[in-house]
Amino acid sequence: MKVAIVGASGAVGQELLRILAQRNFPVDELVLFGSSRSAGTQYEFNGKKYTVKELVHGDAFKDIDIVFTSAGAGTSKEFAEDITKYGAVMIDNSSAFRMDDDVPLVVPECNAEDALNRPRGIIANPNCTTIMMVVVLQPIEKLSHIKKIHISSYQSASGAGAAAMAELEQQYKEMLTDGKVKTIEKFPHQLAYNVIPQIDKMTETDYTKEEMKMYNETRKIMHSDVRTSATCVRVSSLRSHSESVWFETEKPLSVEEIRKALEAAPGVTLKDDPQNYVYPMPLESAGQDDVYVGRVRKDLADDNSNTLWLTGDQIRKGAALNAIQIAEYLVKVGNVK
Repeated sequence: MKVAIVGASGAVGQELLRILAQRNFPVDELVLFGSSRSAGTQYEFNGKKYTVKELVHGDAFKDIDIVFTSAGAGTSKEFAEDITKYGAVMIDNSSAFRMDDDVPLVVPECNAEDALNRPRGIIANPNCTTIMMVVVLQPIEKLSHIKKIHISSYQSASGAGAAAMAELEQQYKEMLTDGKVKTIEKFPHQLAYNVIPQIDKMTETDYTKEEMKMYNETRKIMHSDVRTSATCVRVSSLRSHSESVWFETEKPLSVEEIRKALEAAPGVTLKDDPQNYVYPMPLESAGQDDVYVGRVRKDLADDNSNTLWLTGDQIRKGAALNAIQIAEYLVKVGNVK
């Protein structure tokens, strides 16, 4: 298996390298691509050093089987034809193709089979908050159709990339040494000691693009008419996103039914003993593959609704791991080329 990573120097690119090694993905040859700035940088994979090549138009992907792209929507759109024209499968981590009708949007725990129908040779990785939510809601959907979802997200600095994580750390240093934050570049406002109720650009409806991704992507992944309303908030944790989720089902579901379904669900770890202060938090989900769930309870305002809390590492399951799980599925069923 010949594998390439586009955007190898970024936070997700680095996580792809780690997870490919950890999961013993069948990599016979590895090629790393990046911008002119990162070209020449070396990274180690399975005891061997690899040098990042500059991404340019041409035939560099001619003999490659799987290409993981994580360099932004603009780069994905510009180089998609170069990547796929010789038959490579492009697993894209940007927003470039997610809502295109001829590009499957895949979370393996929910709709792995969709990856088999890819007319353009592209499979899209969903938005991180959507991925974590549908992994948890899919087993509940099997109990009773979910009609409506309300979400408040609590998204860490790492969702905006490695530079954003560094900025948050720098802001805390400035607060401790000078009593005032001077560095505000990656976020619209100071994030240290603060929360920012906006992620991505605002649309005409006053919902952000991030919030609309959760509406549209959830319907596509779950093949559902579910209606989703989200408020996405940037919080001052460093890594792992969390979500408070309310969902209305066609028939009432008990807490016990939901807990049982979640305990048996792939990719989910149930940590739900609130009377003893047991519930998942970002500090413990960071670096983990599963989405952690707790605080499952009946909604006091609606007999057909329940609410839960989830947290997960959005660089792993919300990005790199999900992409690799898609590739693992294609290898398992013999559908790479």
